[in-house]
Amino acid sequence: MSRSHIRHELSELEANLRKELGALLRLNHLSIDCESLSLSSLIDELTAAKLCDEPLFLKLTQLDAAMCQLDIDLYGLCSDCESEIEQQRIDANPLEQRCAQCAADHEHEHRQELRLTH
Repeated sequence: MSRSHIRHELSELEANLRKELGALLRLNHLSIDCESLSLSSLIDELTAAKLCDEPLFLKLTQLDAAMCQLDIDLYGLCSDCESEIEQQRIDANPLEQRCAQCAADHEHEHRQELRLTH
C-alpha cells in the first residue's frame, strides 16, 4: 500500500472520528471546535474535559500516533518490537500499533495487571 493511499485512508478515518466527536460533544454539552483543531490540540481539549475514558478518545490518540508514524516512515512497524505489523492486521485496523505476537503479549500482561489490582 502506498504512503499516499495510507494517508488518504487515515484522513477519511479522521473525518469520520471528528463527526462522531461532534455528536459526543453535543451530548456532553461541550463546545470544542472539533473541525479546526489539530489532532493533538483536540486530544488536549478532550483531556481537559475529562473525556479520556471515551472509546473515541483512544481512537483519536491511535490516529495521532499513526499519522506521526507515517510522517517519520515508521507506519506499519510494531511499537514494541519494531517488526512489521502483519498486513491483515493493518487492513483490519489501520490504527494497529502492534504485531500479533506483541498484541497477544500486551493483552496477557494487561489481564495480569487487572487481576492484581482487583
